[in-house]
Amino acid sequence: MAEDGLRIDKFLWFSRLARTRALARKIAQKGHIRCAGRRIDRAHAMVRTGDVLSVPMPGGVRVIRIDTLPERRVSPKLVAEVYRTVESLDDRKR
Repeated sequence: MAEDGLRIDKFLWFSRLARTRALARKIAQKGHIRCAGRRIDRAHAMVRTGDVLSVPMPGGVRVIRIDTLPERRVSPKLVAEVYRTVESLDDRKR
């Protein structure tokens, strides 16, 4: 499973970037997430280890690099093992 990739909605939920899977699906379908510069507008778009995502958050945009693809929702303590923040652009810096 992890070698082939993971649906973006599952990744957002598993890595705690979204509170629920339904919310993760809505975020993905809005078309505001970018994967390697490419706009994502489908919940079933695949992400892989090493992909760089731009994810809009309430305080601004977070740019993250995927380190591992979890098989289930991770605990808050293990989030650092799933992805690494490359850049964080908050509203004050724009």
